[in-house]
Amino acid sequence: MPRYSTVNRERAGFQNGNPCQIEILGIILTVMSAKSLVFLILTGVQMCSAVTEDAPLHWIPLPSPQVQINGLPWYSQNGGELFRLPAKLKDTYRKAVWELAKSPSGGRIRFRTNSPVVAIRLEYPGPPEMEPNMHAYGQTGVDLYADGVFRGTAIAGLDAKPGKSSEHTYFKDQPRIDCKITLYLPLYTPAKVLGIGLDADAHVQPARPFAASNPVVFYGTSITQGGSASRPGMSYQAILGRVLNLDFVNLGFSGNGVGEPELARAVASINASCFVLDFAQNNPSVESLTQAYGPFLEVIRDAHPETPILVITPIYTAHESWSRDARVEGMRELIRQVAARRIATGDRHLGIVEGTDLLGPSRGDGLVDGTHPNDPGFQWMAEGLADRVAKVLGLKAER
Repeated sequence: MPRYSTVNRERAGFQNGNPCQIEILGIILTVMSAKSLVFLILTGVQMCSAVTEDAPLHWIPLPSPQVQINGLPWYSQNGGELFRLPAKLKDTYRKAVWELAKSPSGGRIRFRTNSPVVAIRLEYPGPPEMEPNMHAYGQTGVDLYADGVFRGTAIAGLDAKPGKSSEHTYFKDQPRIDCKITLYLPLYTPAKVLGIGLDADAHVQPARPFAASNPVVFYGTSITQGGSASRPGMSYQAILGRVLNLDFVNLGFSGNGVGEPELARAVASINASCFVLDFAQNNPSVESLTQAYGPFLEVIRDAHPETPILVITPIYTAHESWSRDARVEGMRELIRQVAARRIATGDRHLGIVEGTDLLGPSRGDGLVDGTHPNDPGFQWMAEGLADRVAKVLGLKAER
């Protein structure tokens, strides 16, 4: 043990020269030095991070050959607008249908990149609306999934308005490794994607191909459009698409999925791998559904004689737990009969899916308002449909 002078011992506060106290002092000084070193290192890291954060992003505008737009068959015809129906035919659709078609539910932006940062620049027509069963993320959200994993959501701000853009950074300072990016567009509001922001040195490559060359096309009601998923990546089509690696088109129209001829022709104009018809409840009566359902199905089958079609009967609703709903039961039976007649006359590519097998009485917790599925409800619907869709397409679920 080194000797300390009386003066040094007094300065250190060790009046009696206790060796244990001297050793403790040495340890304290060593720890203080180590902490100072750590502080300097962390400060340097933070300064480097600040430099990285300030580095300008490279913004990819839409449309761009660097990224792929899926789920919007008329995107190029619509001049880059994220509409779900062809704008040139908007006057042939009911006004309510066309207004809903401006919301790009089911639209996705896909690419691969090694960028350590991904951001988006958006423009919304207005702030989120106060809906009883859809919050801001469900209405206006743009979800980002990286390698199939949810990473975050951009939403419209309270000050959103035409001409005002907003930016959202999904992640930054990530390892520079290649990953698959999917951006799910809003379910219930129009939006413009003004650009995708990436690191200036990042490469951008095409997204991996889907398991089927053509999309699965869904037609239906608010449930089909995505009500009431918490965010766009949780609609049942989005979940199904990830499970089976499938492209899809969402032609669900909240409160307006009644099966009119104009929509039958729009559905039939798409070259699909499979059609899924999930409409009934928006019709006021069994009689009105009778007038629409058979002809709607016939338009699609005439245009696509060999393409698989799955028809879904209405899912369970909470009030059925205490009261029989003759209207809904009648609609289920009508769909069964229409499909059964076609199958009996030789339609080998038509199948019936019971909605209550997807979401039935034992899964009432899957409903947010007694009628519309929540996230667990959509998860159950997707899982139930996955086996049926995989079977008709000869695929294997990625679970």
